[in-house]
Amino acid sequence: MIKNRARQLLVLPDRDAADEAREDLVARCPDLDDPELVRDALAGEDDAEDAQWLLVFEAPEDGWTPALLAELDAVADAQDGWREED
Repeated sequence: MIKNRARQLLVLPDRDAADEAREDLVARCPDLDDPELVRDALAGEDDAEDAQWLLVFEAPEDGWTPALLAELDAVADAQDGWREED
């Protein structure tokens, strides 16, 4: 069986949503490493309000399980965001 080792990104609408998602995931999935928080300015936008925030998760040692990916999806959805693989 091939392990999914891709980084996972939660794309969130603002800093508050990113902070809440991070706290929620630390509580739900204590075995995950703390994600990197990155501000992603939208192309051509100078206004600080026009930015998305990313939580970047490295794959766990055993790779991503469907259950872990479902947790990421649920938390992203609760904050009006989504998950992408990198």
